[in-house]
Amino acid sequence: MSNGLWQSMKDNVIFVLVCLVVAGGLFLIAYAAEKYVYKRDGVRGRILSTRKIAMIGLFSAVALVLHLIEFPIPFLAPSFYELDFSEIPALVGAFAFGPVAGVMIEFCKILLKLVIKGTSTAFVGDLANFLIGCSLVLPASIIYMLRKTKKTAVLSCVAGGVCMTVFGTAFNGIYLLPAFSALFGMPLETIIAMGAEINGSIHSVTTFVCFAVAPFNIIKSVAASVVTMLIYKPLSPILKSAQLTAGRRTVDKAES
Repeated sequence: MSNGLWQSMKDNVIFVLVCLVVAGGLFLIAYAAEKYVYKRDGVRGRILSTRKIAMIGLFSAVALVLHLIEFPIPFLAPSFYELDFSEIPALVGAFAFGPVAGVMIEFCKILLKLVIKGTSTAFVGDLANFLIGCSLVLPASIIYMLRKTKKTAVLSCVAGGVCMTVFGTAFNGIYLLPAFSALFGMPLETIIAMGAEINGSIHSVTTFVCFAVAPFNIIKSVAASVVTMLIYKPLSPILKSAQLTAGRRTVDKAES
């Protein structure tokens, strides 16, 4: 029993370390992209100003509230897949303040959730929410940052949605489902059977992620992108004020 307990603790520690390493990697990618655009456009100033950090905190709090309001889609995926709209403030914040802000909003949202509510999935679900959220927010904000037009905003959301769907599907099949199975002692066959009860075409891990996970991520990315496109322009005067305070006097062609 002691050996089993030690192995369980070791597995959880390794899992948390993997989460931190991956989060650091995503932050470095966002930082490098933003630094490149700063250099290209001749912009001086810090990527994380005091005002911008305050706005990240505000958007993280909104993202947390939306993250806590989650619900399953019983006709599409098993109940442990729950839909929330916490990517909306992360995507809006990333469009306004850059990809670093987007990644930080996603990360702070998960940290706040763990402090307030803890984890019910041995961090598996929390890691999934962070990584899959970043797979939408990070590419979308990088593309939009390169050229701020309405057309680019739409293209960036489409590209982010594709990345989220492809990454989320592959990551679930390769890592998350096996990790969930191992940490909870639930055989993969049982998880697949849960999916088969909803969709008779599900009979393996591959069909599970294709017919349950992929549509789930498509719905989530489309909802986040559409709402972001609708609310970003009305919010832009407030957001631009914070951006100008941070020293980034850029003209957003999407608002002209």
